Amino acid sequence: MSTVAAEGEDLKTPSSPTGRNTGRPRPLPHALLPAAGATLLAAAGALVAVGCFLGLYIRPTSDDWCAAWKTRDLGVLGITADFYTTQNGRVANAFLSGLLYSGGPAGTKLLPTLIAVSLTAALVLLGRRLLRALGHAPPLLLLTACALALQALLYYAGTRSYQVLLWAPATISHTLPSVIGLWALLLALATVSHPRRAVRTAGFAGALLIGFALGTLSEPFALVSGLLAALTAVLCLPRLRLAPTWRPFTWCLLWCTGLACGLAVLYTSPGARWRRAQQPEKPPMLSTAELRATYEDWLRMWDTVTGQWAYLAAAAAGLLLGLAATLRTPRTRPRPRTRTRTRPRTRPGPGPGPGRATRAALLLLPLPVVVLGSFAVAAGLRSGYGPTGWTYARTWTSYLLPMELALCGYGVLLGTWAGPRLAARGPAGPGALAAATTAALCLTVASMASLVPALQQLTTTTVARSVAWDAQNARIRAEAARGATDVGYRPLPIANLAEPFFTSDYRRDWVAACVSRWYDVDRIHRR
Repeated sequence: MSTVAAEGEDLKTPSSPTGRNTGRPRPLPHALLPAAGATLLAAAGALVAVGCFLGLYIRPTSDDWCAAWKTRDLGVLGITADFYTTQNGRVANAFLSGLLYSGGPAGTKLLPTLIAVSLTAALVLLGRRLLRALGHAPPLLLLTACALALQALLYYAGTRSYQVLLWAPATISHTLPSVIGLWALLLALATVSHPRRAVRTAGFAGALLIGFALGTLSEPFALVSGLLAALTAVLCLPRLRLAPTWRPFTWCLLWCTGLACGLAVLYTSPGARWRRAQQPEKPPMLSTAELRATYEDWLRMWDTVTGQWAYLAAAAAGLLLGLAATLRTPRTRPRPRTRTRTRPRTRPGPGPGPGRATRAALLLLPLPVVVLGSFAVAAGLRSGYGPTGWTYARTWTSYLLPMELALCGYGVLLGTWAGPRLAARGPAGPGALAAATTAALCLTVASMASLVPALQQLTTTTVARSVAWDAQNARIRAEAARGATDVGYRPLPIANLAEPFFTSDYRRDWVAACVSRWYDVDRIHRR
Protein backbone atom coordinates (compact mmCIF):
# COMPACT_ATOMS: atom_id res chain seq x y z
CA MET A 1 0.00 0.00 0.00
CA SER A 2 1.46 3.38 -0.96
CA THR A 3 1.64 6.44 1.22
CA VAL A 4 1.42 10.05 0.11
CA ALA A 5 4.89 11.54 -0.13
CA ALA A 6 6.19 15.05 -0.44
CA GLU A 7 4.49 17.50 -2.80
CA GLY A 8 1.48 15.34 -3.42
CA GLU A 9 3.16 12.44 -5.25
CA ASP A 10 3.26 8.80 -4.22
CA LEU A 11 6.36 7.28 -2.70
CA LYS A 12 6.18 3.57 -1.96
CA THR A 13 7.26 2.15 1.35
CA PRO A 14 10.08 -0.34 1.34
CA SER A 15 9.01 -3.70 0.00
CA SER A 16 10.38 -7.17 0.06
CA PRO A 17 12.13 -8.77 -2.92
CA THR A 18 8.83 -10.45 -3.77
CA GLY A 19 7.15 -7.08 -4.14
CA ARG A 20 5.06 -7.30 -0.95
CA ASN A 21 4.88 -4.33 1.36
CA THR A 22 6.88 -4.87 4.53
CA GLY A 23 4.79 -2.30 6.41
CA ARG A 24 7.88 -0.50 7.75
CA PRO A 25 7.56 3.27 8.32
CA ARG A 26 9.19 5.67 5.94
CA PRO A 27 12.76 6.74 6.76
CA LEU A 28 13.11 9.96 8.73
CA PRO A 29 14.27 12.17 5.79
CA HIS A 30 11.26 11.11 3.71
CA ALA A 31 8.94 12.17 6.52
CA LEU A 32 10.89 15.33 7.42
CA LEU A 33 11.18 16.92 3.97
CA PRO A 34 7.42 17.36 3.39
CA ALA A 35 7.17 19.07 6.80
CA ALA A 36 10.18 21.26 5.94
CA GLY A 37 8.61 22.22 2.62
CA ALA A 38 5.29 23.06 4.24
CA THR A 39 7.01 25.15 6.95
CA LEU A 40 9.04 27.12 4.44
CA LEU A 41 6.01 27.58 2.20
CA ALA A 42 4.00 28.99 5.10
CA ALA A 43 6.77 31.31 6.30
CA ALA A 44 7.80 32.71 2.92
CA GLY A 45 4.27 32.71 1.56
CA ALA A 46 3.04 34.78 4.50
CA LEU A 47 5.73 37.41 3.89
CA VAL A 48 4.94 37.69 0.19
CA ALA A 49 1.19 37.70 0.87
CA VAL A 50 1.54 40.66 3.24
CA GLY A 51 3.38 42.58 0.53
CA CYS A 52 0.61 41.85 -1.96
CA PHE A 53 -2.02 42.87 0.60
CA LEU A 54 -0.23 46.18 1.15
CA GLY A 55 -0.92 46.95 -2.49
CA LEU A 56 -4.43 47.94 -1.37
CA TYR A 57 -2.90 50.79 0.65
CA ILE A 58 -0.70 52.27 -2.08
CA ARG A 59 -1.29 55.97 -2.66
CA PRO A 60 0.43 58.33 -5.16
CA THR A 61 3.75 59.95 -4.34
CA SER A 62 6.66 61.42 -6.30
CA ASP A 63 6.59 60.24 -9.96
CA ASP A 64 3.10 58.78 -9.46
CA TRP A 65 1.61 62.26 -9.63
CA CYS A 66 3.16 63.04 -13.00
CA ALA A 67 2.40 59.68 -14.58
CA ALA A 68 -1.20 59.81 -13.33
CA TRP A 69 -2.11 63.21 -14.78
CA LYS A 70 -0.25 62.63 -18.04
CA THR A 71 -2.03 59.33 -18.59
CA ARG A 72 -5.38 60.95 -17.81
CA ASP A 73 -4.87 63.97 -20.05
CA LEU A 74 -2.62 62.58 -22.82
CA GLY A 75 -3.55 58.90 -22.97
CA VAL A 76 -1.23 55.92 -23.25
CA LEU A 77 0.35 56.99 -26.54
CA GLY A 78 0.58 60.58 -25.33
CA ILE A 79 2.61 59.74 -22.24
CA THR A 80 4.81 57.48 -24.36
CA ALA A 81 5.55 60.34 -26.74
CA ASP A 82 6.13 62.67 -23.79
CA PHE A 83 8.74 60.35 -22.28
CA TYR A 84 10.53 60.08 -25.61
CA THR A 85 10.60 63.80 -26.36
CA THR A 86 10.87 65.50 -22.98
CA GLN A 87 11.73 63.02 -20.19
CA ASN A 88 14.25 60.20 -20.62
CA GLY A 89 13.53 58.22 -23.79
CA ARG A 90 12.19 55.11 -22.01
CA VAL A 91 9.32 54.49 -24.39
CA ALA A 92 8.52 50.96 -23.17
CA ASN A 93 8.59 52.25 -19.62
CA ALA A 94 6.17 55.03 -20.50
CA PHE A 95 3.87 52.69 -22.41
CA LEU A 96 3.59 50.29 -19.46
CA SER A 97 3.07 53.23 -17.10
CA GLY A 98 0.28 54.49 -19.31
CA LEU A 99 -1.40 51.08 -19.29
CA LEU A 100 -1.06 50.86 -15.52
CA TYR A 101 -2.35 54.35 -14.65
CA SER A 102 -5.12 54.28 -17.25
CA GLY A 103 -6.99 51.97 -14.90
CA GLY A 104 -6.90 54.53 -12.12
CA PRO A 105 -5.78 53.52 -8.62
CA ALA A 106 -6.65 49.87 -9.26
CA GLY A 107 -3.64 49.38 -11.53
CA THR A 108 -1.05 50.35 -8.94
CA LYS A 109 -2.85 48.35 -6.24
CA LEU A 110 -2.86 45.15 -8.28
CA LEU A 111 0.68 45.44 -9.63
CA PRO A 112 2.45 43.88 -6.57
CA THR A 113 0.20 40.82 -6.75
CA LEU A 114 0.68 40.45 -10.50
CA ILE A 115 4.46 40.65 -10.07
CA ALA A 116 4.48 38.11 -7.23
CA VAL A 117 2.28 35.61 -9.07
CA SER A 118 4.13 35.85 -12.38
CA LEU A 119 7.55 35.68 -10.69
CA THR A 120 6.51 32.64 -8.67
CA ALA A 121 5.29 30.83 -11.78
CA ALA A 122 8.48 31.65 -13.69
CA LEU A 123 10.75 30.48 -10.87
CA VAL A 124 8.82 27.23 -10.43
CA LEU A 125 8.96 26.43 -14.14
CA LEU A 126 12.65 27.27 -14.29
CA GLY A 127 13.34 25.09 -11.25
CA ARG A 128 11.48 22.18 -12.83
CA ARG A 129 13.65 22.41 -15.92
CA LEU A 130 16.83 22.52 -13.85
CA LEU A 131 15.93 19.46 -11.79
CA ARG A 132 14.80 17.48 -14.81
CA ALA A 133 18.05 18.36 -16.56
CA LEU A 134 19.85 16.91 -13.54
CA GLY A 135 17.74 13.74 -13.83
CA HIS A 136 15.54 14.29 -10.78
CA ALA A 137 11.80 14.50 -10.21
CA PRO A 138 10.81 18.09 -9.30
CA PRO A 139 9.10 18.42 -5.88
CA LEU A 140 6.35 20.98 -6.46
CA LEU A 141 5.85 21.95 -2.82
CA LEU A 142 9.50 22.81 -2.21
CA LEU A 143 9.80 24.42 -5.63
CA THR A 144 7.00 26.82 -4.73
CA ALA A 145 8.43 27.39 -1.26
CA CYS A 146 11.86 28.23 -2.72
CA ALA A 147 10.30 30.62 -5.24
CA LEU A 148 8.48 32.46 -2.45
CA ALA A 149 11.59 32.51 -0.25
CA LEU A 150 13.65 34.09 -3.05
CA GLN A 151 10.95 36.72 -3.52
CA ALA A 152 10.79 37.51 0.18
CA LEU A 153 14.54 38.13 0.12
CA LEU A 154 14.27 40.24 -3.03
CA TYR A 155 11.51 42.43 -1.61
CA TYR A 156 12.46 42.82 2.05
CA ALA A 157 16.16 42.04 2.56
CA GLY A 158 17.25 45.30 0.91
CA THR A 159 17.05 48.88 2.10
CA ARG A 160 14.22 50.04 -0.19
CA SER A 161 11.40 47.52 0.23
CA TYR A 162 8.63 50.01 -0.57
CA GLN A 163 10.27 51.06 -3.80
CA VAL A 164 11.06 47.51 -4.93
CA LEU A 165 7.52 46.15 -4.51
CA LEU A 166 4.95 48.88 -3.87
CA TRP A 167 6.04 52.01 -5.76
CA ALA A 168 4.87 51.51 -9.33
CA PRO A 169 7.47 53.69 -11.14
CA ALA A 170 10.30 51.67 -9.55
CA THR A 171 8.67 48.26 -9.95
CA ILE A 172 8.05 48.96 -13.64
CA SER A 173 11.66 50.10 -14.14
CA HIS A 174 13.56 47.63 -11.98
CA THR A 175 11.42 44.72 -10.71
CA LEU A 176 9.22 43.96 -13.71
CA PRO A 177 12.21 43.65 -16.12
CA SER A 178 13.55 40.71 -14.11
CA VAL A 179 10.17 38.98 -14.36
CA ILE A 180 10.07 39.55 -18.11
CA GLY A 181 13.66 38.33 -18.39
CA LEU A 182 12.85 35.03 -16.65
CA TRP A 183 9.89 34.40 -18.93
CA ALA A 184 12.11 35.23 -21.92
CA LEU A 185 14.58 32.61 -20.67
CA LEU A 186 11.76 30.07 -20.49
CA LEU A 187 10.78 31.05 -24.03
CA ALA A 188 14.34 30.37 -25.17
CA LEU A 189 14.45 26.96 -23.48
CA ALA A 190 11.12 26.01 -25.05
CA THR A 191 11.81 27.16 -28.60
CA VAL A 192 15.53 26.90 -29.33
CA SER A 193 15.53 23.11 -29.70
CA HIS A 194 11.94 22.73 -30.89
CA PRO A 195 11.59 20.41 -33.90
CA ARG A 196 9.26 22.80 -35.76
CA ARG A 197 11.02 25.55 -37.64
CA ALA A 198 8.12 28.00 -37.21
CA VAL A 199 8.36 27.71 -33.43
CA ARG A 200 12.10 28.30 -33.50
CA THR A 201 11.64 31.33 -35.73
CA ALA A 202 9.02 32.74 -33.36
CA GLY A 203 11.44 32.26 -30.48
CA PHE A 204 14.20 34.12 -32.33
CA ALA A 205 11.81 36.97 -33.17
CA GLY A 206 10.69 37.08 -29.55
CA ALA A 207 14.30 37.41 -28.39
CA LEU A 208 14.85 40.41 -30.65
CA LEU A 209 11.58 42.16 -29.79
CA ILE A 210 11.67 41.52 -26.05
CA GLY A 211 15.31 42.59 -25.92
CA PHE A 212 14.44 45.83 -27.73
CA ALA A 213 11.57 46.53 -25.33
CA LEU A 214 13.73 45.90 -22.28
CA GLY A 215 16.43 48.17 -23.71
CA THR A 216 13.92 51.04 -23.58
CA LEU A 217 12.51 49.93 -20.23
CA SER A 218 15.48 49.64 -17.85
CA GLU A 219 19.13 50.45 -18.47
CA PRO A 220 20.46 48.52 -15.42
CA PHE A 221 18.66 45.33 -16.40
CA ALA A 222 19.74 45.72 -20.01
CA LEU A 223 23.38 45.86 -18.90
CA VAL A 224 23.15 42.80 -16.62
CA SER A 225 21.08 40.65 -18.99
CA GLY A 226 23.25 41.66 -21.94
CA LEU A 227 26.35 40.55 -20.06
CA LEU A 228 24.71 37.23 -19.20
CA ALA A 229 23.61 36.65 -22.79
CA ALA A 230 27.04 37.53 -24.18
CA LEU A 231 28.87 35.13 -21.88
CA THR A 232 26.30 32.41 -22.54
CA ALA A 233 26.71 32.91 -26.28
CA VAL A 234 30.45 32.29 -25.97
CA LEU A 235 29.85 29.05 -24.06
CA CYS A 236 27.24 27.97 -26.63
CA LEU A 237 29.67 28.02 -29.54
CA PRO A 238 29.43 24.55 -31.12
CA ARG A 239 33.20 24.23 -30.95
CA LEU A 240 32.95 24.04 -27.15
CA ARG A 241 30.45 21.15 -27.48
CA LEU A 242 28.05 22.54 -24.88
CA ALA A 243 25.42 23.19 -27.56
CA PRO A 244 25.28 20.92 -30.63
CA THR A 245 23.93 23.64 -32.96
CA TRP A 246 24.22 27.38 -33.52
CA ARG A 247 20.66 28.00 -32.29
CA PRO A 248 21.45 28.94 -28.66
CA PHE A 249 24.23 31.23 -29.87
CA THR A 250 21.84 32.83 -32.35
CA TRP A 251 19.19 33.39 -29.68
CA CYS A 252 21.70 35.09 -27.38
CA LEU A 253 23.02 37.20 -30.26
CA LEU A 254 19.51 38.37 -31.17
CA TRP A 255 18.81 39.18 -27.54
CA CYS A 256 21.93 41.33 -27.31
CA THR A 257 21.07 42.99 -30.62
CA GLY A 258 17.60 43.88 -29.36
CA LEU A 259 19.02 45.32 -26.13
CA ALA A 260 21.60 47.35 -28.05
CA CYS A 261 18.97 48.77 -30.42
CA GLY A 262 16.68 49.65 -27.52
CA LEU A 263 19.47 51.39 -25.62
CA ALA A 264 20.44 53.27 -28.79
CA VAL A 265 16.87 54.54 -29.21
CA LEU A 266 16.81 55.58 -25.56
CA TYR A 267 20.21 57.28 -25.58
CA THR A 268 19.60 59.26 -28.78
CA SER A 269 16.07 60.37 -27.85
CA PRO A 270 15.36 64.09 -27.38
CA GLY A 271 14.27 63.40 -23.82
CA ALA A 272 17.56 61.72 -22.92
CA ARG A 273 19.54 64.55 -24.53
CA TRP A 274 17.54 67.10 -22.54
CA ARG A 275 18.11 65.16 -19.34
CA ARG A 276 21.87 64.98 -19.89
CA ALA A 277 21.92 68.72 -20.57
CA GLN A 278 20.50 69.41 -17.10
CA GLN A 279 23.40 67.66 -15.38
CA PRO A 280 26.61 69.49 -14.48
CA GLU A 281 29.81 68.74 -16.31
CA LYS A 282 31.50 65.55 -15.09
CA PRO A 283 34.79 63.86 -15.89
CA PRO A 284 34.62 61.07 -18.49
CA MET A 285 33.29 57.77 -17.16
CA LEU A 286 36.44 55.91 -18.20
CA SER A 287 38.85 58.37 -16.61
CA THR A 288 41.04 57.09 -13.78
CA ALA A 289 39.40 59.25 -11.13
CA GLU A 290 35.88 58.30 -12.22
CA LEU A 291 36.68 54.58 -12.38
CA ARG A 292 38.16 54.74 -8.90
CA ALA A 293 35.08 56.54 -7.59
CA THR A 294 32.83 53.98 -9.27
CA TYR A 295 34.85 51.19 -7.69
CA GLU A 296 34.36 52.77 -4.26
CA ASP A 297 30.60 53.05 -4.91
CA TRP A 298 30.60 49.40 -5.95
CA LEU A 299 32.30 48.42 -2.69
CA ARG A 300 29.72 50.39 -0.71
CA MET A 301 26.91 48.57 -2.51
CA TRP A 302 28.39 45.17 -1.75
CA ASP A 303 29.15 46.15 1.82
CA THR A 304 25.44 46.75 2.26
CA VAL A 305 24.45 43.51 0.52
CA THR A 306 26.95 41.27 2.31
CA GLY A 307 25.92 42.81 5.62
CA GLN A 308 22.50 41.17 5.19
CA TRP A 309 23.04 37.55 6.23
CA ALA A 310 19.46 36.66 5.28
CA TYR A 311 20.58 36.17 1.67
CA LEU A 312 22.14 32.88 2.81
CA ALA A 313 18.57 31.55 2.87
CA ALA A 314 18.71 31.32 -0.92
CA ALA A 315 21.46 28.69 -0.72
CA ALA A 316 19.79 26.89 2.18
CA ALA A 317 16.49 26.70 0.33
CA GLY A 318 18.30 25.33 -2.70
CA LEU A 319 19.93 22.67 -0.52
CA LEU A 320 16.50 21.61 0.75
CA LEU A 321 15.25 21.43 -2.80
CA GLY A 322 18.22 19.33 -3.94
CA LEU A 323 17.85 16.88 -1.06
CA ALA A 324 14.13 16.49 -1.68
CA ALA A 325 14.67 15.92 -5.39
CA THR A 326 17.20 13.13 -4.81
CA LEU A 327 14.95 11.35 -2.33
CA ARG A 328 12.01 11.48 -4.71
CA THR A 329 14.01 10.12 -7.63
CA PRO A 330 13.60 6.33 -7.77
CA ARG A 331 16.85 4.41 -7.68
CA THR A 332 16.67 1.40 -9.95
CA ARG A 333 18.97 -1.56 -9.72
CA PRO A 334 20.96 -2.30 -12.85
CA ARG A 335 19.69 -5.29 -14.74
CA PRO A 336 22.07 -8.22 -15.20
CA ARG A 337 23.72 -8.25 -18.55
CA THR A 338 22.74 -10.95 -20.99
CA ARG A 339 24.75 -12.00 -23.94
CA THR A 340 22.97 -10.94 -27.05
CA ARG A 341 24.30 -10.72 -30.53
CA THR A 342 24.04 -7.16 -31.71
CA ARG A 343 24.62 -5.79 -35.13
CA PRO A 344 27.51 -3.44 -35.60
CA ARG A 345 26.63 0.25 -35.64
CA THR A 346 26.09 1.70 -39.04
CA ARG A 347 25.79 5.27 -37.77
CA PRO A 348 28.32 7.11 -35.67
CA GLY A 349 27.27 7.76 -32.09
CA PRO A 350 26.95 11.21 -30.63
CA GLY A 351 30.06 13.33 -30.47
CA PRO A 352 31.97 13.90 -27.26
CA GLY A 353 30.32 16.08 -24.66
CA PRO A 354 31.65 19.39 -23.38
CA GLY A 355 35.11 19.32 -21.88
CA ARG A 356 35.90 19.80 -18.23
CA ALA A 357 36.89 23.44 -18.76
CA THR A 358 33.59 24.21 -20.51
CA ARG A 359 31.57 22.59 -17.74
CA ALA A 360 33.54 24.51 -15.13
CA ALA A 361 32.96 27.76 -17.03
CA LEU A 362 29.21 27.03 -17.16
CA LEU A 363 29.17 26.32 -13.44
CA LEU A 364 31.01 29.55 -12.65
CA LEU A 365 29.05 31.69 -15.15
CA PRO A 366 26.92 33.45 -12.48
CA LEU A 367 30.00 34.87 -10.76
CA PRO A 368 31.19 37.25 -13.51
CA VAL A 369 27.58 38.13 -14.32
CA VAL A 370 26.86 39.24 -10.75
CA VAL A 371 30.25 40.88 -10.14
CA LEU A 372 30.62 42.70 -13.46
CA GLY A 373 26.90 43.37 -13.75
CA SER A 374 26.81 45.06 -10.35
CA PHE A 375 29.81 47.18 -11.33
CA ALA A 376 28.01 48.24 -14.52
CA VAL A 377 24.98 49.20 -12.43
CA ALA A 378 27.19 51.24 -10.11
CA ALA A 379 28.75 53.01 -13.10
CA GLY A 380 25.34 53.80 -14.58
CA LEU A 381 24.02 55.12 -11.27
CA ARG A 382 27.05 57.36 -10.80
CA SER A 383 26.71 58.66 -14.34
CA GLY A 384 23.00 59.40 -13.94
CA TYR A 385 22.71 60.51 -10.32
CA GLY A 386 26.19 61.53 -9.24
CA PRO A 387 28.14 60.52 -6.11
CA THR A 388 24.99 59.44 -4.24
CA GLY A 389 23.66 57.35 -7.11
CA TRP A 390 24.79 54.07 -5.54
CA THR A 391 22.21 54.57 -2.76
CA TYR A 392 19.34 54.10 -5.24
CA ALA A 393 18.91 50.53 -4.05
CA ARG A 394 15.78 49.92 -6.12
CA THR A 395 18.08 49.46 -9.11
CA TRP A 396 20.05 46.70 -7.37
CA THR A 397 17.30 44.23 -8.22
CA SER A 398 18.90 43.77 -11.63
CA TYR A 399 21.82 41.88 -10.10
CA LEU A 400 20.36 40.79 -6.74
CA LEU A 401 17.91 38.39 -8.36
CA PRO A 402 20.69 36.70 -10.41
CA MET A 403 22.73 36.50 -7.20
CA GLU A 404 19.87 34.81 -5.37
CA LEU A 405 19.27 32.42 -8.27
CA ALA A 406 22.97 31.54 -8.31
CA LEU A 407 23.01 30.85 -4.57
CA CYS A 408 19.88 28.73 -4.86
CA GLY A 409 21.28 26.87 -7.87
CA TYR A 410 24.52 26.08 -6.07
CA GLY A 411 22.47 24.85 -3.12
CA VAL A 412 20.49 22.56 -5.43
CA LEU A 413 23.68 21.15 -6.92
CA LEU A 414 25.08 20.56 -3.45
CA GLY A 415 21.89 18.82 -2.38
CA THR A 416 21.74 16.56 -5.43
CA TRP A 417 25.42 15.69 -4.93
CA ALA A 418 25.27 15.11 -1.18
CA GLY A 419 21.89 13.40 -1.00
CA PRO A 420 22.84 10.05 -2.58
CA ARG A 421 26.19 10.01 -0.77
CA LEU A 422 24.63 10.57 2.62
CA ALA A 423 21.98 7.96 1.90
CA ALA A 424 24.68 5.43 0.98
CA ARG A 425 26.34 5.67 4.39
CA GLY A 426 24.36 2.72 5.69
CA PRO A 427 22.59 3.01 9.05
CA ALA A 428 24.01 6.50 9.60
CA GLY A 429 22.64 7.76 6.28
CA PRO A 430 19.08 8.68 7.37
CA GLY A 431 20.40 10.54 10.40
CA ALA A 432 22.87 12.52 8.33
CA LEU A 433 20.18 13.43 5.82
CA ALA A 434 17.83 14.47 8.60
CA ALA A 435 20.55 16.63 10.16
CA ALA A 436 21.31 18.36 6.84
CA THR A 437 17.61 18.95 6.23
CA THR A 438 17.06 20.35 9.72
CA ALA A 439 20.06 22.70 9.49
CA ALA A 440 19.01 24.05 6.08
CA LEU A 441 15.42 24.51 7.27
CA CYS A 442 16.47 26.32 10.45
CA LEU A 443 18.69 28.73 8.51
CA THR A 444 15.97 29.45 5.96
CA VAL A 445 13.22 30.00 8.53
CA ALA A 446 15.52 32.13 10.70
CA SER A 447 16.26 34.28 7.64
CA MET A 448 12.55 34.66 6.93
CA ALA A 449 11.98 35.63 10.56
CA SER A 450 14.70 38.27 10.38
CA LEU A 451 12.70 40.05 7.67
CA VAL A 452 9.59 40.39 9.84
CA PRO A 453 10.55 43.60 11.73
CA ALA A 454 11.24 45.50 8.51
CA LEU A 455 7.99 44.24 7.00
CA GLN A 456 6.09 45.23 10.14
CA GLN A 457 7.47 48.76 9.92
CA LEU A 458 6.66 48.87 6.20
CA THR A 459 3.10 47.80 6.94
CA THR A 460 2.58 50.40 9.66
CA THR A 461 4.02 53.22 7.56
CA THR A 462 2.10 52.31 4.40
CA VAL A 463 -1.28 51.91 6.12
CA ALA A 464 -0.91 55.09 8.21
CA ARG A 465 0.01 57.12 5.14
CA SER A 466 -2.94 55.77 3.16
CA VAL A 467 -5.36 56.91 5.89
CA ALA A 468 -3.85 60.40 6.01
CA TRP A 469 -3.69 60.58 2.21
CA ASP A 470 -7.36 59.65 1.79
CA ALA A 471 -8.45 62.35 4.24
CA GLN A 472 -6.32 65.00 2.52
CA ASN A 473 -7.45 63.91 -0.94
CA ALA A 474 -11.11 64.28 0.05
CA ARG A 475 -10.48 67.77 1.42
CA ILE A 476 -8.55 68.99 -1.64
CA ARG A 477 -11.16 67.67 -4.05
CA ALA A 478 -13.91 69.36 -2.07
CA GLU A 479 -12.05 72.68 -2.17
CA ALA A 480 -11.35 72.33 -5.90
CA ALA A 481 -15.04 71.59 -6.52
CA ARG A 482 -15.93 74.86 -4.78
CA GLY A 483 -13.67 76.74 -7.23
CA ALA A 484 -10.45 77.08 -5.23
CA THR A 485 -7.34 77.61 -7.36
CA ASP A 486 -4.75 77.49 -4.57
CA VAL A 487 -5.16 74.63 -2.11
CA GLY A 488 -3.15 73.54 0.91
CA TYR A 489 -1.14 70.32 0.83
CA ARG A 490 0.63 68.62 3.71
CA PRO A 491 3.59 66.50 2.51
CA LEU A 492 3.24 62.81 3.33
CA PRO A 493 6.74 61.43 2.70
CA ILE A 494 7.40 57.70 2.51
CA ALA A 495 10.41 55.55 1.58
CA ASN A 496 12.71 58.54 0.86
CA LEU A 497 10.56 59.57 -2.12
CA ALA A 498 10.00 63.17 -3.14
CA GLU A 499 6.84 64.96 -2.05
CA PRO A 500 5.74 68.54 -2.80
CA PHE A 501 7.96 71.27 -1.28
CA PHE A 502 11.05 69.05 -1.36
CA THR A 503 12.88 72.17 -2.58
CA SER A 504 12.61 75.77 -1.40
CA ASP A 505 12.29 77.06 -4.98
CA TYR A 506 8.68 76.46 -6.02
CA ARG A 507 9.55 76.94 -9.69
CA ARG A 508 11.78 73.86 -9.52
CA ASP A 509 9.27 71.82 -7.53
CA TRP A 510 8.15 69.37 -10.22
CA VAL A 511 6.19 67.26 -7.73
CA ALA A 512 4.07 70.24 -6.67
CA ALA A 513 3.45 71.08 -10.33
CA CYS A 514 2.24 67.54 -11.04
CA VAL A 515 0.00 67.58 -7.94
CA SER A 516 -1.54 70.84 -9.16
CA ARG A 517 -2.22 69.36 -12.59
CA TRP A 518 -3.77 66.25 -11.03
CA TYR A 519 -6.21 68.29 -8.93
CA ASP A 520 -6.79 70.87 -11.72
CA VAL A 521 -5.71 73.84 -9.60
CA ASP A 522 -3.21 76.60 -10.31
CA ARG A 523 -0.87 75.89 -7.41
CA ILE A 524 -0.60 74.36 -3.97
CA HIS A 525 0.84 75.73 -0.75
CA ARG A 526 2.22 74.03 2.34
CA ARG A 527 -0.45 73.33 4.91
